[in-house]
Amino acid sequence: MDALYGYGLYAISLLTMGGIYAVLCLGLNVQWGFAGLFNAGIGGFFAIGAYVTALLTTAPSARHIGGFEINTLVAYACSMVAAGLIAWGVGKVCLRLRSDYLAIATIGAAEVVRLIFKNETDYTNGPRGVSAIPKPFETLPEPWNHVAFLAIVLVAVGLAFWALQIAQRAPWGRVMTAIRENEPAVRAAGKDVEQFRMEGFVLGAMLMGLAGAFMAQYLKFVDPNVSDPLTATFLVWVMLVVGGSANNKGAVLGALLIWTLWSASEIVTGRLPDDWAVRTAYVRIFLIGLMLQIFLQKYPLGIFPEQRPKPPRSTRESA
Repeated sequence: MDALYGYGLYAISLLTMGGIYAVLCLGLNVQWGFAGLFNAGIGGFFAIGAYVTALLTTAPSARHIGGFEINTLVAYACSMVAAGLIAWGVGKVCLRLRSDYLAIATIGAAEVVRLIFKNETDYTNGPRGVSAIPKPFETLPEPWNHVAFLAIVLVAVGLAFWALQIAQRAPWGRVMTAIRENEPAVRAAGKDVEQFRMEGFVLGAMLMGLAGAFMAQYLKFVDPNVSDPLTATFLVWVMLVVGGSANNKGAVLGALLIWTLWSASEIVTGRLPDDWAVRTAYVRIFLIGLMLQIFLQKYPLGIFPEQRPKPPRSTRESA
């Protein structure tokens, strides 16, 4: 019975982390799948959301600023707004760059964010991080406190998915697709390409900030390593590529699938001989890379490839 209870808690943990990554992956899908913006600094916006929620919801402490103990929903909103504002500033400087150059610029921005959180010890407690972050419903008895937090994450995934499905089918989404595939033609049609690209970049960053807020509450701790490129950027890209870029179903499925495999790889590497113990991190990366190759051989466009929205019925009838 205890074993079944343990498996149940593991499943809840798996779904919670998978849900948090699904929100993160949906944000990347807006930027890359919709608008074709190569953001390699996902971890920076993720960390901003995590720190804003941590500093706003914790009790007063002499080790860092904040201690406002504000409502959780307000903290989520502030995390999204903060990530969006930083994205707007980064976008004003970097969005005119293309492909690889934009990726390099966003990596630099994420590194600046990480160094600020690490070195501004009077405000963020530096490398020691912020601890004792309140988690919604944590006073409930187990396992209901975990189930309640999982429900919050799943509701957020559902709302983000629903909103992005509508946005993708709306004229806004069709213009974004057109910009991604033929920017000169869209400019010739009189559309403000820079404005659309900025909207996609900011919206994606806001979702990344929300995911960071969930992560801070789930772990009840945040430090500068929250923006680790391996888990906060590389893994998210793998999730989107495997699930299917420009498809919201693919973003959610890829997040759940790859997080499950990533978690399972820890079990596999934990059984390696002692001589390999120091190499487990590299073995896990190798296994994820191998899985990516296998999935791409079977599904070159992802498990759920992009599906173009159908034109309005009136347009089809007139044609």
